[in-house]
Amino acid sequence: MRYSGGWMVLADDRILEFIRNEGSGSPKVMADSGYVRYSRGYISKRCRKLVEHGLLNDLGNGVYTISERGEKYLDGEIDTSEDRPDEIESHRDSGPSAGENHEQV
Repeated sequence: MRYSGGWMVLADDRILEFIRNEGSGSPKVMADSGYVRYSRGYISKRCRKLVEHGLLNDLGNGVYTISERGEKYLDGEIDTSEDRPDEIESHRDSGPSAGENHEQV
């Protein structure tokens, strides 16, 4: 399961998936591919937003690669919400914390 932030849109997942599969990509190549079905201008705008949030790397000349953070997002390993930490917390019960484990004297 992916944990997308409120700032993300469906196009972002398609862009990240395309770039991961192809190794790199430009807005023109993505628009021409038919996999990312948005205009070149919109894809370019979203790529800049993904760079801003650390999910893509901008190589210059309109070419992008996926970052380690972008890979983790696609694999469901991080939460990209701005108000939550990147790491997905495990919901398993690991017992009381050190602060909770004290006896009454």
